[in-house]
Amino acid sequence: MTIHTFSSREFTRDVGAAKRAAASGPVFITDRGKPRYVLQTIEDYYAQQAEGGQSLLALMDAIPGGEGVDFEVPRVPVAARPVDFDAAQ
Repeated sequence: MTIHTFSSREFTRDVGAAKRAAASGPVFITDRGKPRYVLQTIEDYYAQQAEGGQSLLALMDAIPGGEGVDFEVPRVPVAARPVDFDAAQ
């Protein structure tokens, strides 16, 4: 599996090239030098889901030159509230 990297600008200019590259492995699309999106074939996606395959994080760790990129997921406060199912009818 080959991992390709396209900047957002490169991707926008030549989507076809990114699609062709995705035929041989995932394509990482970067924004300001940081990976933001992954393009892959639907067959690869389904195969990955079926086998429990590599996580997106593992794939992102495989990006050449991606060492030392911090990724923090912001916490989103969610308040639970009771639902009255009878009122919905």
